[in-house]
Amino acid sequence: MRAAAPLSALFARGAAGLPPAAPVEFATLALPRSPNACLAAPPGFPGAHLATPPLPVDAATAWPVLRRLPERFPRTHLLAAWPERWQTQWVVRSVLLNFPDLVVAELVSGPAGAGLFLYSRSLFGWSDFGVNRRRVIAWLAALDEALRRG
Repeated sequence: MRAAAPLSALFARGAAGLPPAAPVEFATLALPRSPNACLAAPPGFPGAHLATPPLPVDAATAWPVLRRLPERFPRTHLLAAWPERWQTQWVVRSVLLNFPDLVVAELVSGPAGAGLFLYSRSLFGWSDFGVNRRRVIAWLAALDEALRRG
């Protein structure tokens, strides 16, 4: 997915201190063996921890809503965006010890509405005590609310 983060990333702020971002290829994504990641993906996607039903709008409509979503969550900083593929990456810093987690979201066109990949993972450590799963669930709920509000 990306190069390992150097220890200096723990002392940086925002998206600083991390290796350059590259788009995630979800079709070939190899999930880590550690329990410190969570992938939500359209139904039937192999290896996904959670299924995301089609969004009630198309990808072009969902894109600006998705891009604003992190404004609702503290310590979340834009890392990179690839609008041509509807993918964005953010860094979320933990309250304690400033650990950086990566969150990647990508919209895909579908016949019943946009499909969504949402992937959150820790850059350090083995276990995250369920933090990334709870984050994915919270972001999915916030996106659903934002899309329904219009």
